[in-house]
Amino acid sequence: MTLQSITLNVPEQLYQQLRRAAESRQRSVNDLLVEAITAAAPAMATNTSELRTALANMTYLNDAALWQAARATLTPKQRETLEMLHHKQQRETLSATEAQEMKALETLYRDTLLVRAQAAVLLQQRHYDISDASQFAPIE
Repeated sequence: MTLQSITLNVPEQLYQQLRRAAESRQRSVNDLLVEAITAAAPAMATNTSELRTALANMTYLNDAALWQAARATLTPKQRETLEMLHHKQQRETLSATEAQEMKALETLYRDTLLVRAQAAVLLQQRHYDISDASQFAPIE
């Protein structure tokens, strides 16, 4: 992977906060900033500013709320409807209403995946072991 250099000018007080945080984690300030930017990147790539804001604000959630977000999923009814619409679309043309419902459910599904991914990144940054996928099984 090719690395790119950037210069970032920050107020002294912020730099000191970053330096202390990096020292407490036995990391460099650069590593800490790369980790923070990496965590924010999925939020910046989303289509709606509302979702970007929600994903960015997840950093303020406590651990329990992050674990809950990491297990978020569509309801059984939503999953069933989306699956039914996908199967129907393979067989025939959907009505305008059905196509609209499928698009809304697909957007919700995508947004849910982004929330789950952001929660997992934040949990990992908080030194949780997230290697076991069963930890992220939805709670229904």
